[in-house]
Amino acid sequence: MDSLIRILRQNSAIPRADLARLLGLTEADVSAKIAKLEADGMILGYHAVINSEQWDAEAVTAAIEVRVSPEREGGFDRIANRIAGFEEVESVYLMSGGYDLLVIVNGSNLREVASFVAAKLSTIESVLSCATRFRLKTYKENGLLHAIEEVPERLSVTP
Repeated sequence: MDSLIRILRQNSAIPRADLARLLGLTEADVSAKIAKLEADGMILGYHAVINSEQWDAEAVTAAIEVRVSPEREGGFDRIANRIAGFEEVESVYLMSGGYDLLVIVNGSNLREVASFVAAKLSTIESVLSCATRFRLKTYKENGLLHAIEEVPERLSVTP
């Protein structure tokens, strides 16, 4: 199963026939294994990795470090699920270290992300503080390199 998951993480669009050949299985066996992984909740979905800079150069992605006061009954889970429910939120992670939650947010511009933080995120009672960091450039995402511009070698400086 590990080999199947590893291949699907690299390319979830790979044809079943190719998967079967790579794994030494029949297509029916591969289809059954994938169906089981989906039914068990191991595979949650499939998506394309998009070069955002080519698709929408004005769009912004922010990583927001959020400190929260955990709830007596729900701990971090209830507040994390509430934050995850906002349509602007792409991902929410419980973290170790100086903050509790890492929230990844997408917006069409800086103002939209700032508005989300000010009007929705920071107004939640359990949220103690937020620190927003904006993505400037993507070099690698989900294991895939983005187009990297070749930097010309510098000419040596001599007196």
